[in-house]
Order: sequence, then C-alpha cells, then structure tokens
Amino acid sequence: MDRRLRSSVAAVLCAAVVGAGVAACSGELDQLDDRDPLASSSGSASATPSAISGTQRIQVNGESVNVSCSGEAADGKPVVILMHGMGDGVEKLAPLQQEVSKKHRVCSYDRLGAGASDKPGVPQNVESAGYVLDGVLDQVAGKNPVVLAGHSLGGLLAARYAPGHTDRVKGLVLLDATPPTMEADISKAIPEDATGPAAELRAQTLAQFHGENPEQLTVTDGEVKPAGDIPVEVVQHGRPYLAAIPQYGKKLEQAWAAGQRKWLGLSGAARLSTAEQSGHYIYVDQPDVAVKAIDRVASQAAG
Repeated sequence: MDRRLRSSVAAVLCAAVVGAGVAACSGELDQLDDRDPLASSSGSASATPSAISGTQRIQVNGESVNVSCSGEAADGKPVVILMHGMGDGVEKLAPLQQEVSKKHRVCSYDRLGAGASDKPGVPQNVESAGYVLDGVLDQVAGKNPVVLAGHSLGGLLAARYAPGHTDRVKGLVLLDATPPTMEADISKAIPEDATGPAAELRAQTLAQFHGENPEQLTVTDGEVKPAGDIPVEVVQHGRPYLAAIPQYGKKLEQAWAAGQRKWLGLSGAARLSTAEQSGHYIYVDQPDVAVKAIDRVASQAAG
C-alpha cells in the first residue's frame, strides 16, 4: 500500500474507533497531531460551581484535573458537560464550548492521562473514569442537573455513566460515539487472519481497548442499559470515511451505523440523526449540528 494511503487509513481507523488522533497509534504509521492549541490559564482550585470560570485545575480524589467552564450559571438549570474522545481534550473542544456557552453554562475536562490533567497512577476502566466524573460534576455543577455531551469515546463513557446516575444526568448528546460493542465489531470486520496494514490496525486498535493508551483506560464491550426517559440525541457521521479502509471499510461502516442504533436503547426518548456532511469529528465538520443538538437536549432537560 502507498505510504500516504496507509497513513490516511491509519488516521481513519484510529480516530473512528476510540477517538484517538494518529499520535496515539504506534508502529511505523505516520504520527500527526491535529489539536487546536488555545491559550489558557491554569492553577489549582477547589471552587464553588458558579465560581469556576475559564481553565483551571481542581482536585479530584487526590488527582489534579484540568477543567474549563464558561457561560452563565443559573440555579436549577442544566450544566452541559462536554466529554472528549481519546487523544483530544478541552483545547479541541474549546470552539464548541464557546458556542454552547452563548445559551448555557458549559464545562469540559481532561480525563486523567489527557491534556493538562495528571497521568493516572493506576490503570483505569470505565467505572474508575466514572468516579473521576463524579468528582468533576460535584465541583462544576453542584446540585444542578447535567447534560453530558460526548464525542467518540467520550460519548461511550457518557452513555455508560448516565444509567447509574439518573438523579443527576438529565440528558445525553452522543456525537458519533464509540459503539457499545466496538471490540467485537472490529474483530469481526477485520478477521484475525487478515494481513498487511489492516492486520496492524486491528492489533493496534484492540491494544488500545485493552489499556495501551495515554489514559491507561481499558474499554470492554457491554450491553446498553436504560437511563429512563431522559432526552437523548444520537448523531452519527454521514460521510462514509471508514470506506477508505481497503477491503474492510464497508463492514466497518455497517458496524458503526449499527452501533449508533444500539445507543437508542438508552431512553424511550432517544432520537437518531445524521450529520450528512461530517466525518467522525461532527463538532468540527458541522459545529452547528452539534450545537443545535446540545441546545435541544439542554432545553428539554430544563423542563
């Protein structure tokens, strides 16, 4: 395979499966970093929710977590929490946060091992990542309800967290979220006896799911648990970029689309839509689609 095409294929699969940029992939594949660095302030704080403004660090279970908050806070109104994909962070989400903050109080945070947050002291899983989210919500949202808006792996983590926290989570927006059975899906789409670049991509992707990533986060397949009748918007990509993967692209596209439909099991009020002009990064390709979905869910959650 031509090196340029090989690099492009690597970028597609690494980004698609867990939201990791190419820089998170190892081996001979080219490494690129498409983050959009923004100037930010940092410090250490244990502030009340309404007092957190801009970017600063808070302490969660003895770890330093980088958070960013903007927009006007109002008692009883939902706080929107943006959750990044693997390999991204608050900087990548900054333009989306700026737009959402025009109508809503909104915060984002770097998970442990991402961005400016501490590296995890021990390996993480979905449950331990939820404990960190607990601490973040305590400090940035307080007693206010929250709407979780997650991209890629951030969407999966939001969807896993919500069913056990329906007292707090009152809405979900999943932006091309990693499907709930992605490990099985990719194992089926790219068989074990595959060779060449596809075999390398399969091995690297599964390794990331098994914790070989900057967050030391292991992600396992699981069933979709209901979160009541909270408003849920599932937004999938419309530009079939996974088709760029030779031989296996069609199957991956089909598996991804099926995975988006599975997330509808989260709620009786779940809705699936397609960002027709978007690849995986919907909030970059069509930010208006992401902003409108978040606004709808936050408005419904406000009652």
